[in-house]
Amino acid sequence: MSVLTKNLFTSESVSEGHPDKICDAVSDAILDECLRQDKNSRTAVECLVTRNKLVISGEITTKADVDYDLIARRVIKDIGYDDEKKGLDYKTVIIDKYITTQSPDIALGVDEKEDKELGAGDQGIMFGYATDETSNYMPLAISIAHKLVRYATNLRKSGEISFARPDMKSQVTIDYTSDKPTINAVVFSMQHDESVSIEELRQVVKDKVIIPVLESFDMPVSGKEEFYINPTGRFIIGGPSGDTGLTGRKLIVDTYGGYAPHGGGSFSGKDATKVDRSAAYMARYAAKNIVASKLAKKCLIQVSYAIGVSQPVSITVDTFNTETVSKEKILQLLLNEDIFDFTPAGIINNFRLKTPSFRYQDLSSYGHFGRPDLDLPFEKLDKVDLIKSLL
Repeated sequence: MSVLTKNLFTSESVSEGHPDKICDAVSDAILDECLRQDKNSRTAVECLVTRNKLVISGEITTKADVDYDLIARRVIKDIGYDDEKKGLDYKTVIIDKYITTQSPDIALGVDEKEDKELGAGDQGIMFGYATDETSNYMPLAISIAHKLVRYATNLRKSGEISFARPDMKSQVTIDYTSDKPTINAVVFSMQHDESVSIEELRQVVKDKVIIPVLESFDMPVSGKEEFYINPTGRFIIGGPSGDTGLTGRKLIVDTYGGYAPHGGGSFSGKDATKVDRSAAYMARYAAKNIVASKLAKKCLIQVSYAIGVSQPVSITVDTFNTETVSKEKILQLLLNEDIFDFTPAGIINNFRLKTPSFRYQDLSSYGHFGRPDLDLPFEKLDKVDLIKSLL
């Protein structure tokens, strides 16, 4: 059977050492520090990283005293960039800062007199998605792609793969032609030092990363899969020395791997009054609880806002003809504020998005949804019993 006659779908992920993810991590680490000192901080932080240079820019209104250089260097060090040969060095990187305060015109609509009057920080559309194809209600390809780079990064940091450098990428193709999805192809690129041959690297990545991860998804290697490991044969120059990084440029990696639409607004560096982030979390929460309640096998929710207005302009749902009750009933649940409160204040309070215990930086790599390694409030299935009782 040729590739063209197969039903294939592909998703990708990148490691925390990818240049774009360095920027996401620094942006979110600054947000975390602002909220730690002042829970009402308003931040919209963007970063750019290139050859041993980091630019931090954006709008921040806060009472916090933030040492931007210290935070950025700590993040870069923790990722593993401690030598310019790797693509960046936390000790010598030049950091430029262009920070202003939030526009007072935006604050007019966002500042609240009472919690319920908190307006959305911007207009926009956001999507949430869930599917019953995996235990964490995420699409299969993106789940495997995330685990591949996360698993490889852990082996790098533990020293088990000593030649690995921080920059990595994965790509997974799932074959949906038959009833049981199978692996069609895996692409994995690992930045490495000069000590390893391409033959050794490919064998190590296959044996220590790809096969264990696929087996953890109950997908043992059959020999029919195609593996492309460092397909160019060399990946020494990586990180910001190989590619410029920007905050918010891996939106599909951050969400559903292309299985669902994206409204275009990034997450990292933004506090929860920015509905680009918080409403996307809420839409995922609602979709996941609907699928877990067995009202549909797949659920896509779109929500939209007007700047300064607390109630959504619209909420729509698509269940792709997998629903077990009418879509009208599902929509009624979504519009019931006692079940799903889509106002910015409701989202912030429900998920406790201003508390120091919620660490945004943890989400800056390996996806914002379906994270088995994190206890996230918007991943909880605490509405299932209520939904079932109402139906």
